[in-house]
Amino acid sequence: MMQKCEGIVIRRIDYGENNKIITLYTREWGKIGVMARGANKANSRFSAVTQLFYYGYFLVQTSSGLGSLSQGESISSFRHIREDLVATAYASYIVELLDKGTDEKKVNPYLFELLYQVLNHIDEGYDPEVITMVFEWKMLGVLGIPPILDRCVNCGETEGEFSFSVREGGFLCHRCSHIDPYRLPLSANVVKLLRLFYYFDLAKLGKISLKEETKQELRRLIDLYYDTYSGITLKSKKFLKQLNKLDGLI
Repeated sequence: MMQKCEGIVIRRIDYGENNKIITLYTREWGKIGVMARGANKANSRFSAVTQLFYYGYFLVQTSSGLGSLSQGESISSFRHIREDLVATAYASYIVELLDKGTDEKKVNPYLFELLYQVLNHIDEGYDPEVITMVFEWKMLGVLGIPPILDRCVNCGETEGEFSFSVREGGFLCHRCSHIDPYRLPLSANVVKLLRLFYYFDLAKLGKISLKEETKQELRRLIDLYYDTYSGITLKSKKFLKQLNKLDGLI
């Protein structure tokens, strides 16, 4: 049966001498694997549509197993991402996190739209590090490990000065800070940013310019939360860390 879907290429691997298996995250079917026969041949009509981050319409011959790609039609190739090393590194991390954090054929139109928005923002020149942290923070709900950000996780108070307890899974107000000696102190600005990242629609988010120390505060918290609860290890994360270390030396 031939069916059309809207999707983004999030992974690709060679299969045999000339073929390629691509993983698409689609609006209609969630994550699916598709065989692109002859994609590695010179002048193949599939060479462009099987590139990582390619966004388009795909005509797929579906079956009970792996589908077979029949045709691809471009919506966006996210050219800036593919031509810029830093943008590529962050986008690669985003799609790998999505891939590792989702099941096959589990439909989630919200997540498809989020993936498109983060890639589009990076492609348009938004700070890729900030956009990636927004994506990571929003992915926590998808992964089933959402933080408590609208109140104190212990007493339920919504006003006051807050720190973040990784152990308790959310904000602690100043009245309850004693229950976790390893809580992370937060500036009022970071408290607002964490809520903004988690709750606010990315499509309505303008460009955010953050100081390096603010980024570091956010990065430390997000990394610690993921390391504690997600159980996900990503190759692209290691490359990002190496890239950031190199950037700090320049």
